[in-house]
This record gives sequence, C-alpha cells and structure tokens, in this order.
Amino acid sequence: MESRLTDLEIRYAHQEATIEALHETLLLQQRSIDQLRAELTRIKQQMQEQNTGEMASAAEETPPPHY
Repeated sequence: MESRLTDLEIRYAHQEATIEALHETLLLQQRSIDQLRAELTRIKQQMQEQNTGEMASAAEETPPPHY
C-alpha cells in the first residue's frame, strides 16, 4: 500500500510539472497572438491610409500606351 501511495505521489508531481509547462507555453502563445493581431491592425490601418485618395476611378485612369 505504501508503494502505491508513493507511485501516485510521483505521478501527481509529474502531472503537475507538465500542466505548469503547458500553461507557460499557452501564455507565450497568447502573447504572440496578441502581438500579431496588433501588428495586423496597424498594417491594415497603414494600408487604408495609403489607399485613401490614391485610387482613381476607371474613367480617370489613362489607358496604357499600347492602346
């Protein structure tokens, strides 16, 4: 009975360490996701600012020289 209890305690300790490692990994991944979302939002805003007013309508565009 004593050895079974010891084995269970050892298993519990390993599982606890594994769960903690998984938790740390999850936190790092969430930080990365948050940073990527912020960067994507910033890039979208930059693209919208660059495109505002730059787009000419089809009637305003001059045809290419080969026409």
